[in-house]
Amino acid sequence: MRRFDWRVAIGVAVIGIICLLWLLATGILIWSTLEETGRDAVAATLAPSLELLILMWAISLGAVGIALRWLVAYFMTAPARLAEDAQVLLGTDVKRQLRPSGSIENRSLTDLINQLVQQRETLREEMDALVQEAAHNTELEKNRLAALMSELSKSVVVCNLDGRILLYNNRARRQFQRLSQSPMVAAGAELIGLGRSIYGLFDQKLLNHALDNIQQRLQRKVTTPSAQFVTTTPSGQLLRVQMAPVRAVQVENRESTEMTGFVLLTENITHEFEALSQ
Repeated sequence: MRRFDWRVAIGVAVIGIICLLWLLATGILIWSTLEETGRDAVAATLAPSLELLILMWAISLGAVGIALRWLVAYFMTAPARLAEDAQVLLGTDVKRQLRPSGSIENRSLTDLINQLVQQRETLREEMDALVQEAAHNTELEKNRLAALMSELSKSVVVCNLDGRILLYNNRARRQFQRLSQSPMVAAGAELIGLGRSIYGLFDQKLLNHALDNIQQRLQRKVTTPSAQFVTTTPSGQLLRVQMAPVRAVQVENRESTEMTGFVLLTENITHEFEALSQ
């Protein structure tokens, strides 16, 4: 059932009042131009038909109401409904086609919105496919990198610029387990682990100094910018550390000078240093 539209009722009432006032004004003008005999004749003629005139006036208002209701639905309700449906499509992920209604212009606009919705869904599907492909490629590259790092003879630790560990190989895990002050309890987990800070093992000022040197070499476009230093661990071990930058994605085949992280190659030289000292 259609809801009662107050706009139609108000429109019919306004039109009925205007028509009634117009008829009354016309009658008054005609009445004022008639003589006494003419007025009596008109009154005698219209008096028996007064109820019929009122009935015809009411019937005409009914016809006006039907026509006005159709015009409101055709030119006002249909565009308003289209705006509501378009707002729903804009704010949600609903997949449906809008049904054309109303005037020719409103139907054309509905077809255009349906085409835009279809293009949006196509773009979403393409973007989802690209995201899945990128995630797959990233996971593949990560596995390749992990396999490559596991075969390296040195301990490798990859960190972001905040010093959070993102990746490390088995040799690094074993090395930090030997450096741990409680290897049988924590197994080096207090020193290394995904998401842990590398500053728990290395002095932050020392790492920041090495990062500054690498950044300066990147600005000078040095071919292999890196930094080396020797440091002691909390357990008294000596480590030789080589730091290399992890650069941002290349732009237009030009190597980026922006760093997104760094790689640490660590080597325990405690025994070597003791032998040299002896």
